[in-house]
Amino acid sequence: MSHLLEVKSLKKYYHTNRGLLHAVDDVSVTIDKGKTLGVVGESGCGKSTLGKTILRLVAATSGTVVFDGQETTGMSDKEFTAIRPQLQMIFQDPMSSLNPRMNVRQQIAEPLSIYKVFNDKQSLERKIYELMDTVGLARRYANVYPHELDGGRRQRIGIAKALALNPKLIVCDEPVSALDVLIQAQILNLLQDLQKDHGLSYMFITHNLSVVKHISDEICVMYLGQIIERCPTKELFHKTLHPYTKALLSAIPIPSLKNRRERIILRGEITSPINPKDTCRFAPRCIYSKEKCRSCSPQLENVGGGHWVACHFVREINGLKGL
Repeated sequence: MSHLLEVKSLKKYYHTNRGLLHAVDDVSVTIDKGKTLGVVGESGCGKSTLGKTILRLVAATSGTVVFDGQETTGMSDKEFTAIRPQLQMIFQDPMSSLNPRMNVRQQIAEPLSIYKVFNDKQSLERKIYELMDTVGLARRYANVYPHELDGGRRQRIGIAKALALNPKLIVCDEPVSALDVLIQAQILNLLQDLQKDHGLSYMFITHNLSVVKHISDEICVMYLGQIIERCPTKELFHKTLHPYTKALLSAIPIPSLKNRRERIILRGEITSPINPKDTCRFAPRCIYSKEKCRSCSPQLENVGGGHWVACHFVREINGLKGL
């Protein structure tokens, strides 16, 4: 089965006064049609940069991105413009991603007008209202401006814009982190309904494991620009293997006084992402760290059932066979 999106050894480095900042460092992922890949990690781990690099909002340093059988990294701007409608993004903060001088109708019409989808105003108006209905935004808000709406309705505008050109893949960059819990649930349910109705594929970027559990088919855990654990969602929550992922999961609150989860507190200095050495970047904070961790970087390894982990001692730590 061919993948809708296949990312191979993608890197994005930034030049700084102190050296090269490795924002995304040798990342490989795939997404199938109609599926959702969750990307989780702490702030600054490179997950948003990964999404932007895939969509060519920032230029990749090296690596390849193959979308629907076409390699996009080697395309000219003109060639990529032809397929850009199929690749869309929902941003974290709807207030900053929307034009404050445009009302709702104008916001949604913008991508349709840029790509000249309709030749007459009547067809354009029908499409605008159709999109508003699809995302659950009442038509009475058509002439309202973003500052007059709450966060949930503003995010629905962003979703409508992303849907306007009938995309195949949408990168959702923390689309619910700025919303309260009730509105988060509404937006997540909307995204899932749209996926079923339109066969959409998502890359869902978040720092919230509870949210990513609800919507993802597969999860990648990132740490300082690298993927350290990747597996199906159910597998991750039932059989967590990497020490960093274990710490992340331990921070999820459980609404029970009897079944409290033991919290894993990470201590130690965070490795600098600028000119990092060829070592395990999590080693300074890992209680299982040994000399090998400080002398060479672990590679992602399939430890069974499509569960990939980058840890020298994953089998020893978790009592797996094949030591």
